[in-house]
Amino acid sequence: MVARFFSDNAAPVHPQVMAALADANHADTAYDGDGWSQRLDAALGDVFETRVTALWTATGTSANGIALAALTRGWQSVLCHREAHIEVDECGAPALFTGGGKLDLLDGPGAKFDGAAVKARLAQIRKDVHQVQPAAISITNASEYGLAWRAAEVAAMGDVARAHGLALHMDGARFANAIAFTGDSPADVTWRAGVDALSFGFVKNGGMNAECLIFFGDCPPGARELRKRSGHLQSKGRFLAAQILAMLDGDLWLANARAANAAAMLIGAAAGSRLLYPVEANEVFLRLSTAEAAHLRAAGYDFYDWGAGAARLVTAWHHLPGDVAPLAAAIRAL
Repeated sequence: MVARFFSDNAAPVHPQVMAALADANHADTAYDGDGWSQRLDAALGDVFETRVTALWTATGTSANGIALAALTRGWQSVLCHREAHIEVDECGAPALFTGGGKLDLLDGPGAKFDGAAVKARLAQIRKDVHQVQPAAISITNASEYGLAWRAAEVAAMGDVARAHGLALHMDGARFANAIAFTGDSPADVTWRAGVDALSFGFVKNGGMNAECLIFFGDCPPGARELRKRSGHLQSKGRFLAAQILAMLDGDLWLANARAANAAAMLIGAAAGSRLLYPVEANEVFLRLSTAEAAHLRAAGYDFYDWGAGAARLVTAWHHLPGDVAPLAAAIRAL
C-alpha cells in the first residue's frame, strides 16, 4: 500500500465534516439563503474578532480570483512572488477573473518578499497611462515553500500597501497551518495587519470541497456577482457552509493543522541537513538524489519531485506519528 505524502489535497475528509454534510442533507432554501450560509459571517467574525463578509466557494483558485477581481480592475496589476500559486498553478485565473489584470512578479527567498522589494518595483513604474498601474499586493501564508508569515511581517507589508494606496490580499490555502505554527491570532495576522481579503483554505485541512473567501468589513461591490458569473454560486450551498461551520466548531481547523504540522516536524527532524527550508507548516522540502527518491518510492512512499535533486513531502490532518515514523526512519537511513 502506498503511503501518500504528495499533497494534502488528497487527504480524507474529516469525520466531523462528513457528519455535518449528512446533517445538512434535507430540503432548505437554495444558493446561499440557507441557515448554514447565513451563519458564516457571524461564525467567522468570532474567529477574526471583527465583522466579516464570508463567501463560500469550491476552490482556492476561485477564491483567489474573485478576491483579486474585487480589489483590482482589468487594466491594473497585482504584485506577488514569481512562485506564488496565483502565478504558477492557477492557469491564468487571475487574468480571467479580473478581466485582463496583470501579475507583477517579485523575488525573495522561500517564496516571500518584503516591503523593500515592493518599493523598489513601484519606483520602476511610471505614473502614466502607458504602464500598468499596481492596485494590490498578494502574499501567501504559508508560502509556497511552507514558510509562515508572522503578524509583524504582514503588518510591515500592510504599511507599505497603505502608503502606496494598494489593497492587500492573502492566499491562505494553508492559513491554518501558519497560525498553528506562529501562535498569532487570526486577527493579528490579517485585518489588524492591513489585510483586506483572505482566501481561507479548508479543503487541504479536512474539508471536502469548501473554501472561504473573507472580506474584512463590507462585501466589495460586485464580489457576489463575480461568484455567480464565474459559476461558483452553487445551488446547494448549504453543503459548503456546513463543512466550514463543522471545521470552526471547537477549533477543529486549528487542531487539524497542528496535527499536520507535528507530522511534518517529525519528517523535518529526520531530514536534518537535507532540509532546503525550515519546517513551519505541513510541507517538507529536502534534497534527494534521483536514486534516493527512487529508493523511497520503491519502499512505498509517494511525493512530488521539486526540481532537480529535491522533493516536497506534505502531511495532512490524518497523519499520526506512527504513520510518519517509518518514512522518517527511511529518510534518516539514506
